Amino acid sequence: MNKWTKMYQTAKNIQNERKISDYIEAGSVASAILSAAGKIYTGVCIDTCSTLGICAERNAIFNMITNGEQKIKRVLTIMPNGKTGTPCGACRELFVQLMPNDYKEIEIMLDYENKKVITLGEITPNWWI
Repeated sequence: MNKWTKMYQTAKNIQNERKISDYIEAGSVASAILSAAGKIYTGVCIDTCSTLGICAERNAIFNMITNGEQKIKRVLTIMPNGKTGTPCGACRELFVQLMPNDYKEIEIMLDYENKKVITLGEITPNWWI
């Protein structure tokens, strides 16, 4: 099994849309991050009725950092419709701040069905220039 397939399956396994309370829903989006050390870290989105929620990608990054790593190699995010997509601007900003000298090399699975991969450098070419 290749790494993208393993990442997809790992993210799919935690994607579980659910209502946590009258104010919080979680799990409609799931993300898997492959670290430079080859470990997969996951996270789900947590949506709140205010701006206190968190994206699945940032949740996965926080999981990675909590476990002692900080270098990202690949990112895969599964949207509510089951397709993969790109991280939002806030997530891209965190990737760049985490790896300011190497962020352009982070691979992102744009379209899992068609195996289309892009780099963060392609979608975020000029950071703070």
